[in-house]
Amino acid sequence: MMPDWLGPTLFGLVLAYMIYSRFAGKASSTDARAIVAGGGRLVDVRSPGEFAGGHIAGAINIPVDQLPARIAEIGPPTTPVVLYCASGMRSARAAGVLKSSGFAKVADLGPMSRW
Repeated sequence: MMPDWLGPTLFGLVLAYMIYSRFAGKASSTDARAIVAGGGRLVDVRSPGEFAGGHIAGAINIPVDQLPARIAEIGPPTTPVVLYCASGMRSARAAGVLKSSGFAKVADLGPMSRW
């Protein structure tokens, strides 16, 4: 039989890990803004409908599922890129696509609200 405190403690540790994992490796707002100010591309990987409902000024919209076919719109692989979406899941996926396509300077902002 396990102690009464063990269940809530394990739950708390798992929850903390999930929260940390979700934002670990995400670019800070300051870093993302500096990359864009320095000429990097700002890419919104949400759907066109989400983009039309509001986006960060200067962003281009390439939905994550269209990214492999439209990757040339970002520029050459030397182009610094900042990605964002609604929750951070799609931008993380898009970061993987870009990195596997040779993009070395990829910053995953995560949710647009972090801008």
